[in-house]
Amino acid sequence: MRDVKSAARTVELLERLAARQNRPTSIRELSEAMNVPRSSLHALLRTLSKHGWVRSDSSGSMYMIGIRALLAGTSYLDADPYLPIVQTYLDELHEQFDETFHFGRLDGFDIVYLATRASSRYSRHVSRIGRRLPAYSTSLGKAVLAERSGADLDPHVPTDARPLTPHTLTLRALLDTDLDQTRQRGYAIDNEENTLGLKCFAVALPYADPTSDAISVSLPLARLTPQLESDIVAALRSAAQKICKIIRPIKDAAWP
Repeated sequence: MRDVKSAARTVELLERLAARQNRPTSIRELSEAMNVPRSSLHALLRTLSKHGWVRSDSSGSMYMIGIRALLAGTSYLDADPYLPIVQTYLDELHEQFDETFHFGRLDGFDIVYLATRASSRYSRHVSRIGRRLPAYSTSLGKAVLAERSGADLDPHVPTDARPLTPHTLTLRALLDTDLDQTRQRGYAIDNEENTLGLKCFAVALPYADPTSDAISVSLPLARLTPQLESDIVAALRSAAQKICKIIRPIKDAAWP
């Protein structure tokens, strides 16, 4: 099926603005990145700004994602049938360990964060909800990727993977070995591959086919001990089992 050109261009523009988070960009930068004439892009930005999907600075020359994108994203979260169940167990894990726990979903090459419970030890809490990170660089992503293999894995691993830190596994052979190890031990590890100084553990939530969701914990290496690692991984795996036991009967009842 062929794309509707104007719709595809609009989606690409919004995704580029969203990926920049709070960093504004100019028409020139967008034009070069998208290979679209500035005149066409200006008309599109003007239309999206009028309807609240894009906003500009006081000069009208720099652009960012608008509030309508937030409203659309919020409606997605409100309609997700799994999120309230998973959040209950994130709350329990957070209360038990006071570390930072996440719930994420695979989307193309990326993991999208749908829920976060931040540790009270951080002086500044930054919400990750809606944030996208390469699946190959996160424990969430690797937990889900390990549920796939061969042709099912290829669409979610870019051929030009880029490092986020010196520890990121960008070579496919190294990533495949890591995913094999993930399958064997039953959980994924991100050892400073996404953020220096942080180690993360994640387990997949195989209540859907193919598996797309996972839960994880991230904590500073300075605070990590072998005993804490063992306890927190066991708690993650237990929570995942409980979540799946609840969600599978719900799905079976809804989809006979």
